[in-house]
Amino acid sequence: MVMEQWQDQSIILAVRRHGESGAIVSLLTSNNGRQSGYMRGAFSTKNRGTLEVGNIVDANWRARNFDDLGSLTLELSRSTAARIMQDPLKLAALQSACGICAAALPEKESHAVIYNGFLALLDILEGDVWAQGYIMWEIALLKELGFALDLTSCAGGGDSKALAYISPKTGRAVSQNAGKPYKDKLLPLPEFLKPNGVASNYKDILTGLQMTKFFFEHWVFAHHNRGLPECRARLGLRFVQHFAKTEDANIDISINIDKLGSEIHATR
Repeated sequence: MVMEQWQDQSIILAVRRHGESGAIVSLLTSNNGRQSGYMRGAFSTKNRGTLEVGNIVDANWRARNFDDLGSLTLELSRSTAARIMQDPLKLAALQSACGICAAALPEKESHAVIYNGFLALLDILEGDVWAQGYIMWEIALLKELGFALDLTSCAGGGDSKALAYISPKTGRAVSQNAGKPYKDKLLPLPEFLKPNGVASNYKDILTGLQMTKFFFEHWVFAHHNRGLPECRARLGLRFVQHFAKTEDANIDISINIDKLGSEIHATR
């Protein structure tokens, strides 16, 4: 009997236990888009350490036809999670990126640009200026999903060098003067995304995370039954908790934690 099959380098997006020893694994592949398959003995000693989200694996998928779930064998190529395991914020960002892709990408459609962008993100997460890089990755992902933000000019015809806000309706940037009368209805633009942007602090990172979170919630996941993935809401909470411990904290952290905590529960 002729079997359908493919082999591809892949990134593990999600792992769901199935049966006593198996798992259904969701992958972002280099050439075959987002794919899922059943892996026997997934939690055996041999496979220990392989089935971590964000890990790069060499995947072999086989099935009677392409519409079947199929069976997977995976060989670990690069253990991404192990490289950042000691940093809970980086690990939360990795889990968030995997969760967003697992929930947002249609199955079996080629996503070469998204795959290559994810590989770049994995490298960024091992660096120092990774939080800004993660937000830039989310902006790039929004674009590839058909929801591009325009941060190059003012939607109201104002000074393009003085951008300060972004419209929640159009995703276009707005200058300081043009947006001032409507600032309560606009989203703040983080400093590092403004023209000649300056270095970011944790408050600025939180601003960026809230901005992209809004567009994922209202554009990408607006019609999804489960809404924004819980791991993405958790990322914001982790940043707020971390910011609360810093010496230069100057915002009401308790309010933010309560708000983000309620959002996490709402996504369950």
